[in-house]
Amino acid sequence: MVDSADKLAYFQAITGLEDPDLCTQILQAHNWDLELAVSSFTSNHNNDPLSSSSTTATTTTAVEPSISPVHRYDSTAIAPVTPPPPGLAWKIITLPISIISGSLRILSGAVGFGFWAAGGILSNPLGFIGLGSSSGRGGDSSAQLVTVSAASREALEFVAQFERDYGGSGSSMPNFVGEGFMDALTRSRDSFKLLFVYLHSPDHPDTPAFCEGTLCSEVFSAFVNENFVAWGGSLRGSEGFKMSNSLKASRFPFCAVVMPATNQRIALLQQVEGPKSPEEMLMTLQRVLEESASVLVAARLEAEERTANIRLREEQDAAYRAALEADQAREQQLREEQERLEREAAEAERKRKEEEEAQERAAREAAEKEAALARMRQEKALSLGAEPEKGPDVTQVLVRFPTGDRKERRFHSTATIQSLYDYVDSLGCLDVENYSLVSNFPRVVYGTDKLSLSLKEAGLHPQAGLFVELN
Repeated sequence: MVDSADKLAYFQAITGLEDPDLCTQILQAHNWDLELAVSSFTSNHNNDPLSSSSTTATTTTAVEPSISPVHRYDSTAIAPVTPPPPGLAWKIITLPISIISGSLRILSGAVGFGFWAAGGILSNPLGFIGLGSSSGRGGDSSAQLVTVSAASREALEFVAQFERDYGGSGSSMPNFVGEGFMDALTRSRDSFKLLFVYLHSPDHPDTPAFCEGTLCSEVFSAFVNENFVAWGGSLRGSEGFKMSNSLKASRFPFCAVVMPATNQRIALLQQVEGPKSPEEMLMTLQRVLEESASVLVAARLEAEERTANIRLREEQDAAYRAALEADQAREQQLREEQERLEREAAEAERKRKEEEEAQERAAREAAEKEAALARMRQEKALSLGAEPEKGPDVTQVLVRFPTGDRKERRFHSTATIQSLYDYVDSLGCLDVENYSLVSNFPRVVYGTDKLSLSLKEAGLHPQAGLFVELN
């Protein structure tokens, strides 16, 4: 949906009126119907001839269109030309006389194309085109928006029709791009070339001869294809008609050389109106190329420098990212190494504590065991009682230990074998608890089955020699 501001901008662009108050009043008089307002305006101006006054090219050159068909421009700024105001009938029907006081200006040769980027290209339907002595302002149809896809389709249709009409078998022709004007202008900028514009008037009597003899000349088409980006538009197409108004085409065949300027504007470098021979066209285009070579070279160098700077920044960014990643990897490695060392230190500390605890526990258990053994030895020593004196009922017992030690004691003959074990235990000469008392000749093991026997019953009275055998 186009809002009021867009409609006002489109109306100003297509009618050439620069007074916003006047354009607003005209649109309000038609209920903001853009097509109806443009149709009414162009109907009232259908009989106005194209102004043939002098056209000022920048600040240095003024060229009369009626005198010379070739106009050279070196800037995007062209002095405005004031056309006559609308007719009296229009004033009476649409607006009060007090409102019709704004000045009327025609758009300059270097046209701002910002509205193309905003939403499309202002154009007119085919019925809007009239091929008379006027500049193409007249017509009874209405203006409408042309989208980028529609502009490309229109350009493709022009190229196809041109090839059918003039591109016969073996003939050469300019390589017109099959895209809209703004896209072609962008292509020329990106390829550091000028844009060759051809506005095609199919019904003009000079058109067939110019197309066949000049545009399709092998030398001329080869020169254009090598040095320019070529774009063509038919006056029967909306964009071609729009460009004829923007470039102020007054005679046909019409050619122009343009290049992009700043702020989405174009610079009109040269225009050629009327039929020309291939030689004349070549001389004109060659001169434009020579005069524009420094600008194109500077643009190319600037683009290359910009590309080199971008590449340098990208390389610097890549190197920075690589260095940053390497630093991060090293930091990560150091962190992991530090964490590993901390884990190992924690594990070693844990093991040390466990070992200390185990040693303390073992020492405590050993102390407890030793204390228990000491108590046990003391108890057993007390259970033995005092050693009896020698007598007929006293048995002399000699005990040999594995270490070679010998211990001897007297016992009552009625004492049991258990008393001998208690005696050995009370001495504390053994580190083990599982042992047996054994006699050599004959070999007798005094085990658990003989603990209750008395020494006399066991045959150890009046004296016996026993040794300790570890189990």
